[in-house]
Amino acid sequence: MIYSLRKWVLLMNNFWIILFHTYINKLKTKSFLVTTLLTVVLVLGLTNINKIIGVFDKDGALEKVAVLDETGQLYEPLVNQTKEINRDIKFTLLKSSEEEAEKAVENGEYDGLLQLSFNTENLPEATYKAMSIADSALFTDLQTGLQQLKTMLAASKINLTPEQLQKLYEPVSLDQIALEKNAKTEEELNQARGMVYILLFIIYFAVIMYANMIAMEVATEKSSRVMEILISSVSPIKQMFAKILGIGLLSLTQLAVLLTVGYSSFKQNSESLQEGFMGFYGFGDIPVNTIVYSIIFFLLGYFLYATLAAFLGSLVSRIEDVQQMITPMTLLVVGGFMIAMFGLGKPDSPFITITSYIPFFTPMIMFLRVGMLTIPVWEAVAGILILIATITVLAIFGARVYKGGVLMYGKSNSFKDIKKALQLTKNE
Repeated sequence: MIYSLRKWVLLMNNFWIILFHTYINKLKTKSFLVTTLLTVVLVLGLTNINKIIGVFDKDGALEKVAVLDETGQLYEPLVNQTKEINRDIKFTLLKSSEEEAEKAVENGEYDGLLQLSFNTENLPEATYKAMSIADSALFTDLQTGLQQLKTMLAASKINLTPEQLQKLYEPVSLDQIALEKNAKTEEELNQARGMVYILLFIIYFAVIMYANMIAMEVATEKSSRVMEILISSVSPIKQMFAKILGIGLLSLTQLAVLLTVGYSSFKQNSESLQEGFMGFYGFGDIPVNTIVYSIIFFLLGYFLYATLAAFLGSLVSRIEDVQQMITPMTLLVVGGFMIAMFGLGKPDSPFITITSYIPFFTPMIMFLRVGMLTIPVWEAVAGILILIATITVLAIFGARVYKGGVLMYGKSNSFKDIKKALQLTKNE
């Protein structure tokens, strides 16, 4: 009894030693530190995007457009119409020839040249010339202003009053009302879509990056023959789960840093960000249940793919073979992410509902449904239980494969090696 207890304590000590050894070693690697630093810089850049754009546009925010008005009538009304669309466009009426105006554009004095004229019906038409037509935003603003001017002139020809013209422009009233009880409003859906979009990316990249890290860690130890020393003191199964938890702690550490920096920066720039993407999607009001579900599905998704990556990594003896071996796993993650991206537009489609119960897609797609729809609690719980059951089965099977896989050396024959690994486990 005492001997068994001592043996258990010794094994657990070895388990924690490997866990923290994996965590500390990965934490101190240059690749981890550089990746974290670069990601922090990216997060700071995204949350300060308005300030960064302002620095570069401080001296050149105005877009300068030269105008040749062949009619002598369209310049002033066009400027008035376009100013309501974009006040950063600076128009200059030129009296020079077309060749001289084009030369001014070529010399960088203007961003473009707009030539105004009347068509056969005495309505405005124009030609826009620029060094490049890649700036579609400026062209769209000019086109919109010209279209509104044309509509006004056409309305005056048929004697429409300003009041009638305003009625013509008045948008149609079309409200959306959900009949389902407790269904999300349009505003809530827009907010949920943005939150789910960002969190899906976090789940997607984290699962791929950290699951690959586990496979590489196992393959590296095998290739250096360290595994032969480790398995003499700690069972392969304990090694596998120690590595999974060690890398899990590493991922939580990195995410904690990124989320802390991102949230702090977002709060400092919340006023400027409210005018753009962040404001439209309402990132300042994330529901608590969405945060809770994101944590649950992230952790379950991580353990699902981490377990898969660990035993796949144990089948290869060379680091060069790791990517080939885990490619099917990566494709599963990519597939789930692509389905989730489709589901952002149609979260209630039968296809999304069905795929949300497929274990390898559940972490992303069930989270998508929970975030965007008001689904019964039992559906979310069912998804969580499916994931737990799959992780358990995969852990038991993966542990058996891992136990034999770490003893295999030589060229990998892909998934045929799973059978060989299971055979080695039985023979022990």
